[in-house]
Amino acid sequence: MRAIVVTDETAGLAGMTLADRPEPEPAGNDVVVRVHASGFTPGELTWPGTWTDRLGRDRTPSVPGHELAGVVSALGYGTRGLTVGQRVFGLADWTRDGTLAEYVAVEARNLAPLPGDVDFTVGASLPISGLTAWQGLFVHGHFEVGQSVLVHGTAGGVGSIVTQLAREAGAYVIGTGRPGDREAALGFGAHEFVDLGNDTLEDVGEVDLVFDMIGGDIQKRSAALVRAGGTLVSIAGPPEARPADGLAVDFVVEPDRAQLSELVQRVRDGRLRTNIGHVAELDDAVAALNPTERVKGKTIIRVRP
Repeated sequence: MRAIVVTDETAGLAGMTLADRPEPEPAGNDVVVRVHASGFTPGELTWPGTWTDRLGRDRTPSVPGHELAGVVSALGYGTRGLTVGQRVFGLADWTRDGTLAEYVAVEARNLAPLPGDVDFTVGASLPISGLTAWQGLFVHGHFEVGQSVLVHGTAGGVGSIVTQLAREAGAYVIGTGRPGDREAALGFGAHEFVDLGNDTLEDVGEVDLVFDMIGGDIQKRSAALVRAGGTLVSIAGPPEARPADGLAVDFVVEPDRAQLSELVQRVRDGRLRTNIGHVAELDDAVAALNPTERVKGKTIIRVRP
């Protein structure tokens, strides 16, 4: 099969190449998926699991990518809940070859059925952003109806979904971003927008929940805005600052079939849209994942037409 591979941790995105790789075999409780579309998060090239297996052994050349949408082509021993020929989407395992390939072996529990009326490119754009947003809001942030939520990076892949889910759940949403992000942030449902380059963040006042994707100074200033009993949720690493009378939580997204099903149902109902910035073919993936200009939204690699 054809796949994007990386061999040198120091080379970053520039070290990607399109190469021939053996087709994967399913282990117990696995499925092999014929990949139709794949999502990619540039930060994963800094994750240990991209370069080593679960025992810390080098596993290069590695196939990156963890988000996928495709069709089940084979079942491993003991696999239940999915069938050959079924459309699926979800997350590949962190320490195994990933989804920027024509086939990938995945634990079946990491996948959910993809309804026939949801495009593969949309399905591949949903798992990491959608699950991160869901778990940050409802699992770790313990969001309650009527709370105010400050969402950093509102126009980004995760922030746009946080904004939509929070708004639908009854939040007052304050979005932040660059000057050019205002229209997109309001379009995703933010009630108001803070331009981090020109506006004063502290003018927001107290909020119940901060969803941080930036870290650093912005995170520290945001922690001071959390009212008593509130929560700062971060995916930018362990919080350097904590609310004076609240919680600070950082987490790593986890696969969850039930949550994926909740998310895709919202897509079908028109209540949720993913933020796709660019779609490229596998032959053009290396160039697409090394853009010369900023791409607003997520880049999706269409592995099959």
